[in-house]
Amino acid sequence: MKTDEKQSVSPEEMVRAALEKAEKDEWNCLITRLGREETENRLAEVLVRPEPGRLSGIPIVVKDNICTKGVRTTCGSKMLEHFVPGYSATVVERLEREGAVLIGKSNMDEFGMGSTSESSFFGAVKNPHDAGRVAGGSSGGSAAAVASGIVPMALGTDTGGSIRQPASHCGVYGLKPTYGTVSRYGLVAYASSMDQIGPMAGTLSDLELLYEVIRGADEKDSTSFRGKTGEKTECPSGVEGLRIGIPRGFFSETVEPGVSEQVLRVAEKLAERGAVSEEFDLELTEYAVPTYYIIACAEAGSNLERYDGVKYGYRTAEYEGLHDMYKKTRSEGFGEEVRRRLILGTFVLSHGYYDAYYRKACQVRNRIYQAFRKAFERFDVILTPVAPTVAPRLGELTPDPIRMYLSDLFTVPANLTGVPAISFPCGRVNGLPVGAQLISGHFCEKTLFRVVAEYEK
Repeated sequence: MKTDEKQSVSPEEMVRAALEKAEKDEWNCLITRLGREETENRLAEVLVRPEPGRLSGIPIVVKDNICTKGVRTTCGSKMLEHFVPGYSATVVERLEREGAVLIGKSNMDEFGMGSTSESSFFGAVKNPHDAGRVAGGSSGGSAAAVASGIVPMALGTDTGGSIRQPASHCGVYGLKPTYGTVSRYGLVAYASSMDQIGPMAGTLSDLELLYEVIRGADEKDSTSFRGKTGEKTECPSGVEGLRIGIPRGFFSETVEPGVSEQVLRVAEKLAERGAVSEEFDLELTEYAVPTYYIIACAEAGSNLERYDGVKYGYRTAEYEGLHDMYKKTRSEGFGEEVRRRLILGTFVLSHGYYDAYYRKACQVRNRIYQAFRKAFERFDVILTPVAPTVAPRLGELTPDPIRMYLSDLFTVPANLTGVPAISFPCGRVNGLPVGAQLISGHFCEKTLFRVVAEYEK
């Protein structure tokens, strides 16, 4: 983390300040907070190292679906309320290797299923810009922890926009990396073909630093990318001649006028520095949301099958026989949104419906992937809103799941296709943050960082 030399802060002061803010936690950002003694011991171990790491002494929080050895990992669910992993995720090991100091686990939608961080068993996360509004989801706790100043950076996970959307609502930066560039070992899976761990931060430089720390191949993760990325190590400076695609369908009447105005202003600012923007039709994106929810719920049904009350996790107190224990354990241990998605996933995979729904969704996913490949033959980046509105009020979307699902319209395509996408603050509407999204081709994260940096000049 970069700091002004005239206002340098010692690691001890940073960690102490983070702990004090975390203890108050008026936004319900954290599910688990590490004690002062344990945190100070972790910091002491860092400070005695002969060579400081890139994150030496920096306090950090990690989303509560990422395993942390000896620290409770709940996934925001009653099902795992008391689960303590015996190992840490690869990304956590890499953070600790570089000297980061874990101070807590951030609140989230239960098992990552939600767009508002209201489905958590531990209560909703509140937006630091307006306590009556949601922080976004499912990485709402990480976004709010950064936005409220508890920590300068955090880890989230993104299955359909769960890093970018809360980053937008909370006015911070968030990156969904190319699928496979960051290890998923130690991540409690929701939809394995789309889940991706990524960084969130209060500044672009911190976001890039955190990404560089956690990225890289991992032999423990079979989906980790081990080949050549195809992007040049040294990227050109500036945006002279940069080709920006603006998909018409992403700026329809469903988007708040103020949001569209702020996002389109990004293209105007980049044009002043030599970029060229052009509207175009991005094919098949109207099918992205139904395609995403069919595939994601099907994969969730498989991944969450293990929570049956037998091996670990919650088990119902009273039952008659094994099948009754399964039924009651899952009914009581999972919240309403998780149950809804598991039922949908079971349905689309069932006999007689697999071909009609799941197989067809996979075919549409491939066609959306081809549409993006075609788009990136014309453009270097694609500019869109992150969400159609600013942060909704608490309870506004809960009664209407379909409306909540449609709020992911602009973010799910990047997960379906595996390409990287970044959310960054671009203005305000009625005093609330608005985020713009830039999407680029596979392994072109450096391009995203460069374009946002030029915009911020």
